[in-house]
Amino acid sequence: MRKPLNNTQCMLLTLCWAALCFLVLTSSPRIDGPLIVTIILSGALVFIPILKAIKSRNK
Repeated sequence: MRKPLNNTQCMLLTLCWAALCFLVLTSSPRIDGPLIVTIILSGALVFIPILKAIKSRNK
């Protein structure tokens, strides 16, 4: 079993994800459906482990 994420790791993951989204959105010639779906799915892959770590820390 792995250790839950600490506050620093949660913040770093969130900032890296936000920076990547900003980079993709500003460099894309147009924002269409597949791009939005990809960003939503990547957000789920990033924020679900973060939320699980916060929930397990509060117990």
